Amino acid sequence: MELFKNTNFDFLGKKWPFIILSLVVTAAGIVSLAIHHGPRYGIDFTGGANIWLRFNHEPPVDQIRKALSEKIRGEISVQQITGTQQVIVGTQIADEKELNQRRQTIEDTLLSTFGAGGGKLDLNNSSSEQLANRLREPLLTAGVALSEQDLQDLSRRIEQFRASKGGILNSLDELSQVQGVTPQILDAIRKECSLGPFTILSAEMVGPKVGAELRRQAVLATLYALGGMLVYIAFRFEWIYGAAAVIACFHDTIITIGLFSIFNKEITLTVVAALLTLVGYSMNDTIVVFDRIRENLKLLRREKLENVINISVNQTLSRTVLTSGLTLLTALSLFIFGGQVLNGFSFALVMGIIFGTYSSVFIASPILLLWQNLIERRKAGSGVRAAPAAPAREMAARKPAAR
Repeated sequence: MELFKNTNFDFLGKKWPFIILSLVVTAAGIVSLAIHHGPRYGIDFTGGANIWLRFNHEPPVDQIRKALSEKIRGEISVQQITGTQQVIVGTQIADEKELNQRRQTIEDTLLSTFGAGGGKLDLNNSSSEQLANRLREPLLTAGVALSEQDLQDLSRRIEQFRASKGGILNSLDELSQVQGVTPQILDAIRKECSLGPFTILSAEMVGPKVGAELRRQAVLATLYALGGMLVYIAFRFEWIYGAAAVIACFHDTIITIGLFSIFNKEITLTVVAALLTLVGYSMNDTIVVFDRIRENLKLLRREKLENVINISVNQTLSRTVLTSGLTLLTALSLFIFGGQVLNGFSFALVMGIIFGTYSSVFIASPILLLWQNLIERRKAGSGVRAAPAAPAREMAARKPAAR
């Protein structure tokens, strides 16, 4: 499918507005990073604890933040997952020893603030073992004859039933659906247990040392990817092609990280995965344009390099719009409907696709033209007459076509 046929847009003639836009956005990102003393890393890279909660009503985000702030020093992050009754509570730590202590403090504070109270066992936040210990004596008193194994099995079935309900029960009467729960057992549960308005779904903890190591490995992974691509393109094309492609990828990465700082978004492992995806995506798009440029340099030997680049970009325009447009639609869907968990990942994809698409045309291609002009000026200054675009044609002739 070809959207555009026989187009003749002067892309390089319109390069300066896009170059200026890139410079402005890059400068704004760098200033923001300087003001915030670097990117805002998630607990994957800094160390800390994330606890997922689910409420049986609209989560009281402000009340949660206030209760935790009174007990815990430092920044407390409380985020509701869009469209759900779930909340992510996050806090950073500076010492490995604080890890379990901080998690326990968060859980105790939440239970004391929002728990059922009244001396009863909160069934929404108790294990099967705690439930069995709580019911053992009351069941004996009520004359319910259960062996220890039967009691343990019953408690596990209740725990599994709660998990099937999304981790939280709204009424103790729901337990009548559990196998083995008789009216006598249900009466004992009502006397000994109550239901808090929330449950702790899961907890994630990362130590500061592990976070620092992950951060170092993420930076190295990005640099290794760029370096490997530079070597490959220099071998298959020419070093200036590789340098232009890597500069364009570096441009996309820096702008995306700067936008994360401007919009105060966390950089997590999933964001790094998105950045690495974008490095490959942007590089592929650039190589497609460069390969067409090299083919046309052999066919259009009398044309200036600037004209050859414009012709090549026009010839690949349909492919670029279709590929980037459909990928952008997918990324936008993730950003709009993916919720809080995928927000950083999808935001990186959206920004990276937008800037990565035009960088192949308005950043990488002008670098080739700039290098050609520098060579011609140097030869002109030394009194050597150079045919237009000769060095570029020589590069194309020396290297086989990449497929």
